Amino acid sequence: MLFLQLVLLVVLLPDGDSEDAFQELVSFRIILTTSFYNHSWTQNQGSAWLDELQTHAWDNKTGAFIYLQPWSQGKFSNQELKEMEKIFYRYSIITISTCRNHISDWWLEYPFQVQTVMSCDSHFGETSVCLLKIAYQGTDHLSFQNTSWWPSPKGGRRAQQVCRLFNQNHVSNEITKKLLSDTCPRLLLGLLNAGKTYLQRQVKPEAWLSTGPSPGPGRLLLVCHVSGFYPKPVWVMWMRDKQEQQGTQRGDILPHADGTWYLQVSLDVKLKEAAGLSCRVRHSSLGGQDMVLYWEHPHSTGLIFLAVIVPLVLLAGLVLWLWKCWKTHWRPQCTGLPLE
Repeated sequence: MLFLQLVLLVVLLPDGDSEDAFQELVSFRIILTTSFYNHSWTQNQGSAWLDELQTHAWDNKTGAFIYLQPWSQGKFSNQELKEMEKIFYRYSIITISTCRNHISDWWLEYPFQVQTVMSCDSHFGETSVCLLKIAYQGTDHLSFQNTSWWPSPKGGRRAQQVCRLFNQNHVSNEITKKLLSDTCPRLLLGLLNAGKTYLQRQVKPEAWLSTGPSPGPGRLLLVCHVSGFYPKPVWVMWMRDKQEQQGTQRGDILPHADGTWYLQVSLDVKLKEAAGLSCRVRHSSLGGQDMVLYWEHPHSTGLIFLAVIVPLVLLAGLVLWLWKCWKTHWRPQCTGLPLE
């Protein structure tokens, strides 16, 4: 049974509940991806994630965890962490041996990948759904529900055979149930508590406007850039007065290396209709005050520039002319004076 060695995780977790600190759904995932290139060459990759934030990596050669955040160790002692490293490494070896022993029985063909994902969610500090799934070649094959394994409809005969094998071991299934109902939730809540200051920080966005590639003659692609904000939820919309522009196109929210986020929102408009548009940004860090950026047509900007610069140039020319006149009319008349 692939998951038998995970039983020790239950006794390694600390006691105590995390504070009710989070006001939105947070997902925690532990992922092990095993790539089988041929009968003698395999590669394991392990990681752990809080939503899109990676908290742990794994050195498959040494079996050591790599803590990517200062709080990734949670409240575990060094001894507990070392034991968990050994368990994870042992499980990765069992995954390889089990699949190799059933190459022909399960119609496995090199090269292929097997991915195991354990996940649980927390909402308002309370854990909701916990899942354990196994995928083959990127397609779900089986999942653990209640006290037994169930095949995915897309898994076909292979998934059915694997489930029959796994469900023969009732003791292991009880262990897996304990893993999902107790271990994973406590691990998630422990991380949320340890990383509370970082995860609940508020970083205000920066925003600016630009134009994208021309959509066609007489049209503009207006782009609103919103960058450097945290947490991830954000609302950005092109507006005319108080009316939302239905043609607004929202891109994907992309991560920065510092853990903040970036988003761009665009609007395809006729050139003559661009005046009066604005980009409105709402984010929790702004304290209920929307950030509003007004679009100014380049020609309008040029006119404003000319309106300021041209009078200054004329004024400078006038001052220079007056200075020359002063030198000409007030210069001392020294020529023609008698000598004594």
